[in-house]
Amino acid sequence: MSTVTTPGRVATPSGDRPRRRLDWRLRFTALSLIWGFSFLLIKVGTEGYAPFQVTLGRLVFGTAVLAAAMAVRRERLPRGARTWGHLAVAAFLLNALPFSLFAYAELTIPSTLAGICNATSPLWGMALSLVALSEDRPTRVRVAGLGLGFLGVLTVLGAWQGFHDLDATGTALALLASLSYPIGWIYVRRTLAGTSNSHLSMTGAQLLLATVQLAVVTRLFTTLPTHLSVGPLLAIAALGALGTGLAVLLQYGLVAEVGPTTAQMVTYFIPVIATAAGVALLGESLTWSTPVGAVIVLTGAALTQVRPKPRG
Repeated sequence: MSTVTTPGRVATPSGDRPRRRLDWRLRFTALSLIWGFSFLLIKVGTEGYAPFQVTLGRLVFGTAVLAAAMAVRRERLPRGARTWGHLAVAAFLLNALPFSLFAYAELTIPSTLAGICNATSPLWGMALSLVALSEDRPTRVRVAGLGLGFLGVLTVLGAWQGFHDLDATGTALALLASLSYPIGWIYVRRTLAGTSNSHLSMTGAQLLLATVQLAVVTRLFTTLPTHLSVGPLLAIAALGALGTGLAVLLQYGLVAEVGPTTAQMVTYFIPVIATAAGVALLGESLTWSTPVGAVIVLTGAALTQVRPKPRG
């Protein structure tokens, strides 16, 4: 569920490295819990507000957290029309589009299924990178992981039962949201790699642009709520401040300290936490195919991340 603009070779100035306060394992656990519970918070938010309003609120609170962090660290927004143009596309692909799609998906599917669909992002990423990124070459292990992962998706959806009791539209929206993330990552790697701006500066600008995009869309396609729903509003505030703002700070801090490979492993804990939260707190039903299929999906996703050892 990464929403951060972190192209492979973005320069990280020495002043951008976070001070070590908590052990990275504690921050890793916190990030897993925050992103795992995000799907529950989306579900609660849509009970009182339209999906676009949920996404707009999420982005407003998330942007506020990053703006505060930038002010404390005296970071400036990036400059240059070209950079801002590419960030606008990244904001759409990594924030505005997937956040909105997940919100609409959870109108008709449980948060547990949305969390598992999110775990397919590495599978989509591997498939796309073989086509779009020349440095990624297929190996037998990675191709096997891709096939295994999508077999897991079919298991989760109950393909042998003809997708019985499955909302096709909501599931398709959740899978499309998961596909949007690797498309955005590939775009960022092709257009923003090598910039001298810090991760915090780039991501702050990205979320700001996504907020503007959603403000326009929300104004055009929704009306103001007739009454204030406190519970869903608190869920949206937590989703934005924690699931978008604080999570971004935790993620790029982990990448700076332990590297992207270790930090990426948070992806494999998100569906487990999302499923447990949905079942325990929302009373969502759980059949045997859901956890079994999720394990297959995560195994396949892990195999797609295996890189061949360099020769010599």
